[in-house]
Amino acid sequence: MPTNIDPQPDEIERSGVQITLEDQPAEADIRALVHNLVAYNDAHAEKEDWRRFAIFMRDGRGEIVGGLDGYTHWGWLFISHLWVAEALRGRGYGKRLVALAEGEALQRGCQHAYLDTFDFQALGFYQKLGYEVFGTLDGFPLGHTRYYLQKRSLGFEISSAS
Repeated sequence: MPTNIDPQPDEIERSGVQITLEDQPAEADIRALVHNLVAYNDAHAEKEDWRRFAIFMRDGRGEIVGGLDGYTHWGWLFISHLWVAEALRGRGYGKRLVALAEGEALQRGCQHAYLDTFDFQALGFYQKLGYEVFGTLDGFPLGHTRYYLQKRSLGFEISSAS
């Protein structure tokens, strides 16, 4: 028997509020959602200072052969994506990209960092850079594990990694 997950369906109906699922939401609607959530957060925690950045590696033709993007927020660095072309891996470029991101985060007043990776990506690489696992999501994607890592003290010497 289906479970009613809406504890007050009559109240919603009386309020005139409509709930819709949209698979192609308007960007303005998403901005309104985020704006209102940030306003709520600002009223309950220190003011958000969310700032994005990216670091790129380019070859002689100007083509991107590696890079990192992330943001700083509430004293933390989040590394969203890190990629180095396969032909350039193992030469220290990934380590350099992370060091540059951590340096930028320190300049912005951050003391900590976090990121996520998969079992088929770079778990060992990040651990060699001082990141520690604080959570996992098994079966995402099916047959694999997603790892959530943090580094609690930016600016300290890291061990050798490529």
